[in-house]
Amino acid sequence: MPATHQPSAPLTSSTDASTKRAVDPGPPPQERPSTQAEPAPVVGRIPVLDVRPVVQRGRRPAKAVTGETFEISATVFREGHDAVAANVVLKDPDGRAGPWTPMRELAPGTDRWGATVSADTPGLWTFAVEAWGDPITTWRHHAQIKIPAGMDTELVLEEGARLYERAAAGVPDDGRNGVILAAVRALRDETRPAAARLAAALTPEVDAVLARYPLRELITASESLPLLVERERALFGSWYEFFPRSEGTPERPHGTFRTAARRLPAIAAMGFDVVYLPPIHPIGTTFRKGRNNTLSAGPDDVGVPWAIGSPEGGHDAVHPDLGTIEDFDWFVKEAGRQGLEVALDFALQCSPDHPWVHKHPEWFHHRPDGTIAYAENPPKKYQDIYPIAFDADLDGLVAETLRVLRHWMGHGVRIFRVDNPHTKPVVFWERVIADINATDPDVIFLAEAFTRPAMMHTLAQIGFQQSYTYFTWRNTKEELTEYLTELSGEAASYMRPNFFANTPDILHAFLQHGGRGAFALRAVLAATLSPTWGIYSGYELAESTPLREGSEEYLDSEKYQLKTRDWDRGDSLAPLITQLNTIRRENPALRQLRDLHFHHADKDEVIAYSKQSGSNTVLVVVNLDPHHTQEATVSLDMPQLGLDWHESVPVRDELTGETYHWGRTNYVRLEPGTRPAHILTVLRPSTPQIGGSPTI
Repeated sequence: MPATHQPSAPLTSSTDASTKRAVDPGPPPQERPSTQAEPAPVVGRIPVLDVRPVVQRGRRPAKAVTGETFEISATVFREGHDAVAANVVLKDPDGRAGPWTPMRELAPGTDRWGATVSADTPGLWTFAVEAWGDPITTWRHHAQIKIPAGMDTELVLEEGARLYERAAAGVPDDGRNGVILAAVRALRDETRPAAARLAAALTPEVDAVLARYPLRELITASESLPLLVERERALFGSWYEFFPRSEGTPERPHGTFRTAARRLPAIAAMGFDVVYLPPIHPIGTTFRKGRNNTLSAGPDDVGVPWAIGSPEGGHDAVHPDLGTIEDFDWFVKEAGRQGLEVALDFALQCSPDHPWVHKHPEWFHHRPDGTIAYAENPPKKYQDIYPIAFDADLDGLVAETLRVLRHWMGHGVRIFRVDNPHTKPVVFWERVIADINATDPDVIFLAEAFTRPAMMHTLAQIGFQQSYTYFTWRNTKEELTEYLTELSGEAASYMRPNFFANTPDILHAFLQHGGRGAFALRAVLAATLSPTWGIYSGYELAESTPLREGSEEYLDSEKYQLKTRDWDRGDSLAPLITQLNTIRRENPALRQLRDLHFHHADKDEVIAYSKQSGSNTVLVVVNLDPHHTQEATVSLDMPQLGLDWHESVPVRDELTGETYHWGRTNYVRLEPGTRPAHILTVLRPSTPQIGGSPTI
């Protein structure tokens, strides 16, 4: 059977090159007796099945970011007992195949093979799995049984020599070829004992060459599947949300872009990458909301930023009290000088005063009495907001949305946090995001959709680079373990979580009743479980007073009024937040999602998990009880850390700088407020000593 040594171009689904050449195709279609088309083969010569990651059966691409490692897997097997092997072929956006990556059997006997790969440039890549017969491994298995037993010794050794000769033909003549030919000579050297001849063909040097240049037969390739590689910020980053209008002066309480820029150095000093602004557009006056969502606004009430539009303009204008578009441009540049990207809220809705209401009445739902229905999310009512009705003029709304987005892109915005995308048609977002990313692949869209799982997952699959999640409502060890196992598993190939610990809309009961300790431990969880996390300003001050018992709304919410804060308070969590962002930047393991593993702790109030990237391993242990000290024994799954069960390794707590020796079982004592967690890096030879000091 013909053999080849270089990765073949991916063929059509489940076909193999050698069989295509060897099998008589039969008479041409017009000469065949049957007029019915023959079905395509379900599997190829060597079955390659269930290739992953795959999104919507390959209609949408799986996702990764530059430099991110992820696993490609497939089910590979063949008839009988001959050995099979497999490899992954990645093709870059220009169609060039890179060095193929050998796959390994993930668990003996399962026929499931996998390989860890990465892509180094953004763009639309493809990947395929090639399976092939491995005659040398088959021969080795037989030879190691027959030769010690004295069965057909010379015949077996000659079979091996011939296989190695074929393999040598595909090895570069730079010395490595000679390694294989030396094994051929040894296999035929009848002056040496048979065992020594066989041993010469099984040396580590021979193994290394054959691992790179194997002898491959019956090569069968899967179909090519798409892989969208995006910039790192699509996966990793720290977000800080604040209202520029609250950053005023005693003389002029309403802040501007110029006064708000004074807050940027402090945000950057805490280690954030993205500063996210709620809508900055003119706010309507019709049905304007007053403080604490009252329906009777006074003359000094500033209104809700999400009630977009007034005679001063709509989605492409800035609120005159914030400044001019030139002031906004200046703000974006100032943020850039601090190493911050600006994310802008994109809320596709209108106040009754928005120019669209009169210019495009077909974009709104009119009730039988001629009025426009306002937005509702029972029991919440938004009398100051009109939702959009999409089906009357979907093309017109797509065109206007693209115009508005590109307007802000022209003013330096490359990240959009999209408000309530689940209340708009999925096909609308698919068209909008595809159009934007076709010309500007660096633009990132975050889906703020707290809704049913099917909608959240579909929005991620059709283009949203990031997604809000249920993290806010997952507080117990069981809830966190189950949810993060889901997010870091198959879903990680298309859905990238952004763990906001709070938002202007959501003050969870856990934070309301947990005190400062709750804010500290939830920050640790968000910052270490997800590669992207965020906080809404005031979190560092542990703002926790609800509008009323049972409500997730803040009392005196910043959505309805200006809010002045004392950022210099001595009990601020800013030092802890700064440490968390520093630790995240210094540890590649915390910049990825997929390699997350939970370890056993014998208390429900203590959760333990690890992340690993290359030689960097981080262990996190968190006390989930914000009120009481918890003691527990943490039992580590040592092989998941790349260690033997009996090993003990030094670990450094990056929050305190203390070093311990941890092994299979370890005692922890975690105190709310002073030591809510351990964030431990496993120290290996040449690990730098970063150090640290307690700042919780």
